[in-house]
Amino acid sequence: MSSMGAFQCGFFSLFFYFTAVSSSSSSLHPLAADSAMKHRNHTGISEFRLINRRSLLQCPEVNPYLQITVNHANSTLSDEEYVTVNVTGILIPSKFKWVAMITPSSSDVSSYPLSKALYAQTGDLRDLPLLRHYPVKAQYLSNDPDYLSCRKKECKQSNDDGVCLVTTCSASLSFHVINLRTDIEFVLFTGGFVTPCVLKRTSAVSFANPKQPLYGHLSSIDSTGTSMRVTWISGDGGAQQVQYKNGSSQTSQVTTFSQDDMCSSAIPSPAKDFGWHDPGYIHSAVMTGLQPSTTYTYKYGSDSAGWSNQIQFRTPPAGGGSDELRFLAFGDMGKAPKDASVEHYIQPGSISVIDAMTEEVNSGKVDSIFHIGDISYATGFLVEWDFFLHLITPLASHVSYMTATGNHERDYVDSGSVYVTPDSGGECGVPYETYFQMPTPAKDKPWYSIEQGSVHFTVISTEHDWSKDSEQYLWMKNDMASVDRSRTPWLVFTGHRPMYTSSTGVFSVDYRFIDAVEPLLLDNKVDLILFGHVHNYERTCSVYQSKCTAFPFKDQDGIDVYDHRNYSAPVQAVIGMAGFTLDGFPDDVKDWSLIRISKFGYLRGLATRQELKLEFVNAQTKLVEDSFRITR
Repeated sequence: MSSMGAFQCGFFSLFFYFTAVSSSSSSLHPLAADSAMKHRNHTGISEFRLINRRSLLQCPEVNPYLQITVNHANSTLSDEEYVTVNVTGILIPSKFKWVAMITPSSSDVSSYPLSKALYAQTGDLRDLPLLRHYPVKAQYLSNDPDYLSCRKKECKQSNDDGVCLVTTCSASLSFHVINLRTDIEFVLFTGGFVTPCVLKRTSAVSFANPKQPLYGHLSSIDSTGTSMRVTWISGDGGAQQVQYKNGSSQTSQVTTFSQDDMCSSAIPSPAKDFGWHDPGYIHSAVMTGLQPSTTYTYKYGSDSAGWSNQIQFRTPPAGGGSDELRFLAFGDMGKAPKDASVEHYIQPGSISVIDAMTEEVNSGKVDSIFHIGDISYATGFLVEWDFFLHLITPLASHVSYMTATGNHERDYVDSGSVYVTPDSGGECGVPYETYFQMPTPAKDKPWYSIEQGSVHFTVISTEHDWSKDSEQYLWMKNDMASVDRSRTPWLVFTGHRPMYTSSTGVFSVDYRFIDAVEPLLLDNKVDLILFGHVHNYERTCSVYQSKCTAFPFKDQDGIDVYDHRNYSAPVQAVIGMAGFTLDGFPDDVKDWSLIRISKFGYLRGLATRQELKLEFVNAQTKLVEDSFRITR
């Protein structure tokens, strides 16, 4: 790539490896900690995260009464429902028994007798046989509050006098299930996550319509506000349609990706191996002939595969053609289960943030959304993209949902990313770019600009080469220089990794990035810079080269105001507080750091030609905890 390559491979990978392993292993069971020390994926380490390829023991328990069944409303599963898994006939309640949801149901959870050298990237280099397929989610039976105390008793054997000789216990668990297109089953283990062995499994359960078109989400293709792309998932690879605007229709373009498209190395990546799940078919169609800032309805699908519900959506204002733009922005959201399960990677604040933003979208007061990196945190466990897309549907199906790539979408060794950590789990940006088709110049060049209302948004990839005179550097230089400030007076620059943060995490800031790109931002008089990656909210003064060039003043309502009639430097904000476990702040901070909040939330923006108003909204309370204005 560039001269930074040797530095990346020699320093970043070793530093990440040793610091990440030592920091994550201390809270694990010794066997799991030993696994983590062998290798880790720089994603989320927990005992469940390391369950795949764990050594399977011979279950010592012989119990003729033990049964596991699944109850659901119909003989097949709907596109979303809660099912109840019942485990009965338990002789001795144990905190080590747990139930996993597996898909596809044909997965072999008994053993995987090949060379253990293939499994180094799972974190388990010990004894074979090993667990073959990664569970989608799991729950301990102790999630049922009546289980360990055996409040639900059943007599299985009595003597002639009617005295019960064998009493068993039971447990019931609720699992949230969405249409994953492949059959599912539930498997009962004992031994906990560290020393699992299989006791029982249910029969396979199918979805009523594996081809059902689902998870439609919108994005803008240009700055006119007259066209909108809708992308959806289906188990059907035939062309489908989007129908909209009282009789208009467009036929979908269909694509997908396979394991062969995933990245790997000498050590197999999750995406290439045990984390793989068939993504189905990704359909995309562009609705044309629309008017900016206008409400329409649409549905997508086909007569053979099925149709979505009728959905209302709103086009964004045209660039330079509206006095007002209302948008939401955030980074690092991911997803969390809607039941008591553990999953591969959970972002605990995501559901509350999505719920709060859904209220705003439903109120009709949002024109567009910007999600600036670390999108789903699937990191090679492909089924988690489905859970994420399901979670954002109440938002992304109604307004333009624009994205930027982050390290957990793109980074992997020898893949062309700036950073060589395996943070994408082998995805290397392929699922991200397939699900979220932005108006980028080409495949694996995920940078673009778009204008909405009075704002020009320049969206870059911090994971691709941004060094001086690189392709992306020259693009951002030309893009920002070409902005007509009489049409779009506000220039907002967005990407994933920040230039300024008070948090002290490993490589939160890359000073090579600052040295290369920050002068461009000053030269082009960028008003506002939005970054994620660090999981909190932080706002700066007008800052350049780590020094405040100007401070805001207070208006009559006590709100900070940056006067850009006397422009001196951009205002920067970290907005990575939308889901991932929050980062705190040190006691000592630099002068450029004005506001620091470690709470889940999102940024609300209102742009007119006269001012750009931003508010940090606490997702739990819905209250504004920081507000500032940029005027000109």
